[in-house]
Amino acid sequence: MTDATTDVLQDEPAAAEVTRSETVYEGRVWNIRRDEVVYGDETIVREYMDHTGAVAILALDDDDRVLLIKQYRHPVRVRDWEIPAGLLDVAEEDALPAAQRELAEEADLVASEWNVLAEFYTTPGGSDEAIRVYLARGLSAAPEAFARSAEEADIEVRWAPLDEVVDAVLDRRLQNPSLVVGAMAAHASRARDWRTLAPADAPWPRRSRPIGEPEA
Repeated sequence: MTDATTDVLQDEPAAAEVTRSETVYEGRVWNIRRDEVVYGDETIVREYMDHTGAVAILALDDDDRVLLIKQYRHPVRVRDWEIPAGLLDVAEEDALPAAQRELAEEADLVASEWNVLAEFYTTPGGSDEAIRVYLARGLSAAPEAFARSAEEADIEVRWAPLDEVVDAVLDRRLQNPSLVVGAMAAHASRARDWRTLAPADAPWPRRSRPIGEPEA
């Protein structure tokens, strides 16, 4: 263990040498990759989800209410409250248009004001998935409603005050990670007069690599 002090508290980019990389399972949406990595004086093997990455949208109306959607999530057997989100699985698509598309498709809404609110890795020990959370304001109805199927067919919609959402997160009643990160970031940013927001087209160097693309 090392003890380092730096001027700015931040994650440190690092790239260990990958001596072998292979896809050991190809799934419908994402794959499982196995890498042999030289780290320190040894070679280690790590398997992880090779993920597309995703965007999520915290839509906030003029009364500081957050748009929540409830839908079934099979791996955890829960109908959880979430914010609109979607995979970055369209080739060459930028994150902002993807977020705008997801807000329209999942919530039948468009927004006139977009900012980057937060970014995070969902499971850095087992997946390379990175999510960018946008703050969307200036909301209005989309020109047309979208047809939904599968888990999205019975989506439930609720508008909840931001403070109520934060209370529910702190009370552990809401546990979807994009909602948790987005709500807490919005609550903190609002207290700082939104000075922490970034432009909607801000660079995103930590975005997930396309599936199957090797480490540079």
